[in-house]
Amino acid sequence: MTTLVTGATGFVGSHVARQLVTAGHPVRILARKNSNLQPLEGFSVERVEGDLRDAVSLERAMRGVRRVFHVAADYRLSARNPGELYESNVDGTRLLLEAARDAGVERIVYTSTVATMAVPVDDGALPNEETRAVLGQMIGHYKRSKFLAELEAIKAASAGVPVVIVNPTAPVGPGDWKPTPTGRIVVDFLNGKMPAYVDTGLNVVPVEDVAAGHLLAAEKGRIGERYILGARNMTLKQILDALAQITGRPAPRMKMPHAVALAAGYADQWISRLTGREPQIPVEGVKMSRHRMFVESDKAERELGYEPSSVEAALERAVRWYEEHGYIRGRAGSKAVPHAAAA
Repeated sequence: MTTLVTGATGFVGSHVARQLVTAGHPVRILARKNSNLQPLEGFSVERVEGDLRDAVSLERAMRGVRRVFHVAADYRLSARNPGELYESNVDGTRLLLEAARDAGVERIVYTSTVATMAVPVDDGALPNEETRAVLGQMIGHYKRSKFLAELEAIKAASAGVPVVIVNPTAPVGPGDWKPTPTGRIVVDFLNGKMPAYVDTGLNVVPVEDVAAGHLLAAEKGRIGERYILGARNMTLKQILDALAQITGRPAPRMKMPHAVALAAGYADQWISRLTGREPQIPVEGVKMSRHRMFVESDKAERELGYEPSSVEAALERAVRWYEEHGYIRGRAGSKAVPHAAAA
């Protein structure tokens, strides 16, 4: 049974592809011509060259496929051309679902994000899969594009396409090559670039558990349902304290007001436009940090048998991986770390 994975060169997608191959499944990946295949080094996969925005390449990738994991997304909090996010995340998802439907695919797992439901709730309860957010609650183009893409998946499921939706929280662990915004927290901490923190929080989850949750959703998930793949709600201060415990490096003690962080973000954005570099303090990320993205994530445990593991252990695996792969400045083999991330 051939399984197609999109986004297999990204953080979550590479772990999904690895777990499928380890379990003995023939895996095909859809990748662009210039994609970095290093995340899949040592694993045998079939590659089909293509793009989510190219219907012909999607049709070609679907031939003989029975399951699809659509993990790919344009994950950037600062994009010079926001339209690119909607083309890949919304239009690309719609085209992929149409191609999968026409090919008679038996099961599709669509990777959304917890951001589509992690919004303030009136009664003070934690958001969960039953929380119905609206587009106006989505901060920034990335969140809005993923919200609209999830609606495409829900609409397809209502029309009979066998789609199950998973909503990962903030994954951490080895193999975050870009790195993602969550991985950026770890890298910046390791490089001593976090003199202060803001009062925010998120649900953190080992990336290996997120990948395992994808496979469980393919086997046990109900069509049209959403499943949060998370582990533990943590404030940013708690995350930094955990990293301090792992590394022996001091955690920042000064709490920065959101207004100051936002001003710094706008200043950095202005400088980035003049210099042509990617912003180091994404304004959208600062705006998001005003709300703690805490959620309730036990539905996947009840229905899928999903079992999240230790977040501290995942943070330690991430730290060791970044150290081994030269992300720490001033050490042999260190390298500049890009700021954009693609899931």
